Amino acid sequence: MGHRICANGLILLIALPLLSTGAEEDYKVYTESPRIFLNAKRLRLLRREKERQSIRWQQFEILMGGKATMPEPGFALALYSQVTQTPEPCQRAQAAPGDVRQAAIVADWCGLTPALTARLQKALTPPVTSAAVARDRAFAAIALADHAPQASARALQELVENWWRGTVAPNLRRGGSINRQDVYPLFELLHALRDNLNIDLRDDAGAYFKELPLFQILSYYPAPFPSPENEFRIPFFTNDGEPDLKQAALSRAAELAMVAYDGNLLENQFIQGWVLQDRFLMRGTFGIVYEFLWANPYQPGLSFHHLPNLYHDKRAGRLFVRSTWEEDASYFCYYDGQIQFFEEGARKRLVMKGNTAPVQVGGVSLFSGQSPMKFTVNPVKDDAEPGERAVAHKQYYFLVGMKPNVRFDVEVDDEELAEATTDAGGILALTFANPETPRAVRIRETPAPSARR
Repeated sequence: MGHRICANGLILLIALPLLSTGAEEDYKVYTESPRIFLNAKRLRLLRREKERQSIRWQQFEILMGGKATMPEPGFALALYSQVTQTPEPCQRAQAAPGDVRQAAIVADWCGLTPALTARLQKALTPPVTSAAVARDRAFAAIALADHAPQASARALQELVENWWRGTVAPNLRRGGSINRQDVYPLFELLHALRDNLNIDLRDDAGAYFKELPLFQILSYYPAPFPSPENEFRIPFFTNDGEPDLKQAALSRAAELAMVAYDGNLLENQFIQGWVLQDRFLMRGTFGIVYEFLWANPYQPGLSFHHLPNLYHDKRAGRLFVRSTWEEDASYFCYYDGQIQFFEEGARKRLVMKGNTAPVQVGGVSLFSGQSPMKFTVNPVKDDAEPGERAVAHKQYYFLVGMKPNVRFDVEVDDEELAEATTDAGGILALTFANPETPRAVRIRETPAPSARR
């Protein structure tokens, strides 16, 4: 509180903002329902999409009006009720809410019932073992904020301070990552906490979230996968057999939710350019609900063709390289010590161990690393392939399968001895200026100080 003296001598008290060096966060929810996802701005956009008869709304309305069997009926019916402003779909949603996440959404968008209340109260106490469980607990707490404010606040506080800031965020800062299938639940959680508590979980792991958009884009195989409703981009997977189209749908939904969360972030503008192509618009009974909820076709995006066609995650020890941004590109992935190679529309077995010649992907040279080893950096010619020309001024070499977090001596002809360190996944990344003549490079593990004497 401050004051000033007026001409007549009276002292006027002026309310000044109190300065704080660390104000405690308030975990009580003061927002009005609907609280989960449908803040005023998003609900206004969705109702405008209905008025404009956008392609996403038309597909959603056809399925809902035709009483199609929706895989997540509570979620779909409650959203349809909110957008159309008719109560009947909400009444049906309350009768069949589905899992905890859907039950919380139905309770928030359509109203609590005794059955929903009992179901959500049970979700406040189980231990949080994944982003999906964390999301479910947060949704339950937000939906119960008026019914049980103290229990709601306590559950949210434990979630943020113990699970996120005590475990997950420190792991991300050390180089850990979120499992791909958990990225979408994580962004649902981010939306719910920011909209209702004004807490942005990204602040606790800024480097991870800055790199996440590039990881999302470059961890897809180049060739799209056709389905009866639409084409899918398929994120890399390690098991045999056909890709999981539900996971492909949730991966796209994660990117739509990322743009909705922060459309001004430069990296997310590339994501927007990535998701805008209508051939990938999800039209099926599962994907259309996410597509309609999150997509904003009016948000400008940047062409992903301007992104580098390689992503090396030094923190987690992962590497993704594609030869070009075309759909017939070849693709190399090194993740958790596993190598994948994709070419001519299919995953192929690639044996690198013991090979002396590198695998070439878009001008990037990839070796099975060993110590000691020797290879040659050759000049890139003017008639090189397009992917090679893009890096003609600089050449990238990656040696995979080495010891993690170990220093190596790097000796290049006519240059001073240099040192490089493998990352957490055992990748040694080397960059060379394009030489005028071939240069020999020799690699060996840096001797221990006692061995040098």
